[in-house]
Amino acid sequence: MVETDVHYPTDINLLFDAVRKMIAVIMTLCEQLGLGGWRQGYHHTRKVKKLFRKAQKLKRSTAKDSDRKTKRDQLIIQAHVAYLELAQSLVERARETIEGICIRESSIEATIEEIKGYIAHAERQIDQINRRVVKGETIAHHEKVFSIFEEHTEWISKGKAGVPQELGVKVCIVRDQFGFILHHRVMEQETDEEVAVPVIRETKERFAGLNRCSFDKGFHSPENQKELAEILDKVILPRKGKLSAINKEIEQSEEFKRVRQKHSAVESSISALENHGLDRCLDHGLHGFKRYVAFAVLARNIQIIGHIHQQKELKRQQRSERRQQKRKHAA
Repeated sequence: MVETDVHYPTDINLLFDAVRKMIAVIMTLCEQLGLGGWRQGYHHTRKVKKLFRKAQKLKRSTAKDSDRKTKRDQLIIQAHVAYLELAQSLVERARETIEGICIRESSIEATIEEIKGYIAHAERQIDQINRRVVKGETIAHHEKVFSIFEEHTEWISKGKAGVPQELGVKVCIVRDQFGFILHHRVMEQETDEEVAVPVIRETKERFAGLNRCSFDKGFHSPENQKELAEILDKVILPRKGKLSAINKEIEQSEEFKRVRQKHSAVESSISALENHGLDRCLDHGLHGFKRYVAFAVLARNIQIIGHIHQQKELKRQQRSERRQQKRKHAA
């Protein structure tokens, strides 16, 4: 899992991100065109931030007294409503401003599209905050966005101790027995089961000699077992759940165990990628994310080539030293 360079998302801080960026860009545009109306943009931003902080700091009461709980809940709702009303008024004002601008240059058109993007983000967050806080609804996971700047960011729950969730995108890699990464795939809203067959087909197209592969248990599905068996001579893909007698015999065979034991080698490649900069992507956008991952994979393969040459040179030097010692003893 490669993290994206984002802060921890909440619906109210995502709204603040959208509003502050909307104000900043529209101020620059108005200054460029000589238009008024947004000279107090910094003041508006401070007002939004003040209401955002107030809503952020209010916590639900843990008291047993129902009256105290009710009062605190009302304070929370009032703080959020004030925050939403100010944000909504600024969004409407921004929309009126850009509707009155006559587009003459492509650069101005691009800036207006950027502002419209921030307005759309702000309106979505206003709607979700209103539904969650005021109406008491639960927002479905598929409706949520976890960054307005890196919209491809996913909420990934890995179930690890101390790391309940991570923000980023999963990446699947295929590694050979020599440590080279043959292929990688950025998994955009994809599960392990969904990429198992496509990633092997793509690797097979580039490396026809690929005839066996070991997978994590997460890649298993009955369809994957069948399709991979048609592509590869040997598939080492542990099944989930209780095994049938036939499958138990297969997974307890000496060959299955022997190949399965070598699977942990891919973890060294994953660790190497993370330790050399791929734990967090500092590039922007999905295209930048894919480029960043691709360069990291390329750099890892170059590192492996360098290590091989280094070992060869070390062995050559050792042989040379042994020959020199033999000559000295002979003399």
